[in-house]
Amino acid sequence: MMDIFKIVAIIGLISIIIGNLMIYRKKPIRRRFTYPFLIIGGICLEIYSIHIGDLIFIILQGVFIIASIYGLIKINERYVKHVLKDLT
Repeated sequence: MMDIFKIVAIIGLISIIIGNLMIYRKKPIRRRFTYPFLIIGGICLEIYSIHIGDLIFIILQGVFIIASIYGLIKINERYVKHVLKDLT
């Protein structure tokens, strides 16, 4: 039987792969789905890396999560500015 942490790692890996494949889609799809998939995948892999105790992987995943959150914030800021510009 598979360990729960390996299942979480597989979910994280699949989420990151899906997120990376969505980067090349149209902007509305990218804004809505790409970064959430990357963040979920990063969190799942962070959980797994803490479980296995690999410090380098823990740091790497932490940086990846922060970068994904930053990307989500920036793309949403641009969207809000664009919408507000269209309203005026």
